[in-house]
Amino acid sequence: MSRSKMKKSSRSKSEKMTPQERSRIVRSITCRDTMTDANWVFAHDTMADVLDDLTQNDWDHVFVVNKEGVPMGRIHAVDVLKIVAKKNVERSVAWMLSVPAKQLINLPPLTVKTNTPLLKAGALMLTHDLNQIAVVNSDGVLVGVVGHKTMAKHLPRFIL
Repeated sequence: MSRSKMKKSSRSKSEKMTPQERSRIVRSITCRDTMTDANWVFAHDTMADVLDDLTQNDWDHVFVVNKEGVPMGRIHAVDVLKIVAKKNVERSVAWMLSVPAKQLINLPPLTVKTNTPLLKAGALMLTHDLNQIAVVNSDGVLVGVVGHKTMAKHLPRFIL
């Protein structure tokens, strides 16, 4: 999916704007304009696959998607470590090969559409204490993610 590029506005340009102009521009920034690629695995992938993806790619989370690409939930690396630590009987990889990723989900993911304003996504992240929020297209398919890094990159020039 191609993404439109944000127009860069210089500091001096934003200083010359009225508060109304800044407000109008910052409200027009959408998740589609700023999202990054999402980390994901299929629901039928095993816990061993999830663990491999997390460690090999240095990810702190993955979204679990169904065969159509619709997000079912999110798995955080810390949650996987807690499950492994609680497994007292056998810590071999064998049991991890029998546990599908969908069983590691405890809550459905909070998502926003591609045309959702970035400010609204940020407000949802603050309200629900999230580091990232999934971005889906009109069919509900995961197309990207918006996180704190995105907010820090795009919003300060309008606030300061």
